Amino acid sequence: MPLPEDVLTMSRRDVLRTGATTVVAGAMPATSALAQAAAPEPPRPPVLADLEFKVNGTTHTLRVDTRTTLLDALREHLRLTGSKKGCDHGQCGACTVIAGGRRINACLSLAVMHAGDEITTIEGLGTPGDLHPMQRAFVEHDGYQCGYCTPGQVCSAVAVLDEIEAGIPSHVSEDLEARPRASAEEIRERMSGNLCRCGAYSNILDAIADVAGSRA
Repeated sequence: MPLPEDVLTMSRRDVLRTGATTVVAGAMPATSALAQAAAPEPPRPPVLADLEFKVNGTTHTLRVDTRTTLLDALREHLRLTGSKKGCDHGQCGACTVIAGGRRINACLSLAVMHAGDEITTIEGLGTPGDLHPMQRAFVEHDGYQCGYCTPGQVCSAVAVLDEIEAGIPSHVSEDLEARPRASAEEIRERMSGNLCRCGAYSNILDAIADVAGSRA
């Protein structure tokens, strides 16, 4: 079948111009669809919940966004700023508190999950005039240095000795059925989730071992 006369007489420039026009025209609906798909959704209103728990011996009632972490509830709502926000990913341990008898990373736990719990932060362990034995040991052994991670370190250390006394084994415990010893290896393993950028690990270990020895 012979080609139409107008096609035969088209120049190379005409062919390129016609092809470019076709491509642009064909792309326009797709571009419009992509723009509509990329349009952000309007923000959803927060879901609020009433929360009651006991922190450092005092009962508190809060109304919080259900997405609020325990760390933010303590720091922003109760102004208990001793617990620090470090990595905010549960990797550094600066936010460690004791909740329901267990140490947790407060940045990874939602506040509403702790309704009715008893929470202990660094402010609840002792006061400047009446230090907790672990706080005093950290001071005596210079286990705090810059001090940023110290609240989490101290809370974790207190919980570590409680775990050992309760007979809870760790990954390095020699006998899973016997009460663990507060050895250097045992303490290091249990404190491995608390990071110290100053590198005061040896002093922190000495402080914990000191308190462990006084309990023996």
